[in-house]
Amino acid sequence: MKVLALETATLAGSIAVLDDVEGLIGEVKVSVKIAHSERLMPSIEWLLKASGISIKEIDAFAVSIGPGSFTGLRIGLSTAKGFAFATGRPLVPVRTLDAFARTMPFCRHIICPMLDARKNEVYAALYRWDDDICTKLMPEASIKPDELLKDITGPVVFMGEGAKIYKNVISDLLNTKAMFAPLQMSPSASTVAEIAIEMMKQGITADPVSLTPYYIRKSEAEVNWRG
Repeated sequence: MKVLALETATLAGSIAVLDDVEGLIGEVKVSVKIAHSERLMPSIEWLLKASGISIKEIDAFAVSIGPGSFTGLRIGLSTAKGFAFATGRPLVPVRTLDAFARTMPFCRHIICPMLDARKNEVYAALYRWDDDICTKLMPEASIKPDELLKDITGPVVFMGEGAKIYKNVISDLLNTKAMFAPLQMSPSASTVAEIAIEMMKQGITADPVSLTPYYIRKSEAEVNWRG
C-alpha cells in the first residue's frame, strides 16, 4: 500500500511517499520562505518522478489536518482532495500533533509538541510512548503556555516552534524538568503517512466532500465577521 502524504500545517511543509512494506520511499521538505501554494505541486511532481512512481500507483492520500496555519491547512487539504477526487482513491486525515509526536519514537518522557497559535497561545497536546505505541495523554488545545504547564510535574520534552518561542516561560516554570528537542524538528509528512496506513488498516477514511481542517479555534476572519 503506497500513501502520498502532505504536511502543510506549519511554516516548514513536507511531502512523503510511504509504502507499508517497503517503508519510506521519499520525502521532500518545502521551503518556508515561499508560500505552500507555489511550492506544493512542483514538489509533489518532483518527488513522484524521483521515486519512479506514477500518481496511479498511489493507493491513498493522507493530509495533516491541523491544528496549525489556517492558510497552510486549507492549501494542503484542497490539494489532497483534488488528488482523491481525480483518482478515486481514499483520503485520510491525520491530526498534526499526533504526527509530530511520532517523530520522537520511544522517548521515555512525556512529549509536548507545541505550535504557535498566536495571541500568546500555543496549539499543544501531551503524549507518552508505551513500548511501540504513542498514547495521547491530553487532547489538542489552544492554550496559554502557563495554563498548560501548571499541572505538569515533568519531566517533559517540548518540541516545535511554540516551544522555541516560549522556551523561557517553560524553563522558568519547570526548571530542569523541561527538555527541548532540536529546533529543526517539525511535523513530518512521513509520520502523517505512517499514521494514515494504520488508520486505513482499521478501515478509517474520510469523505472528501465534508472534510474540513481541524482548526480548534476560529480564524480572524470568522471572529471579525459581523455579516
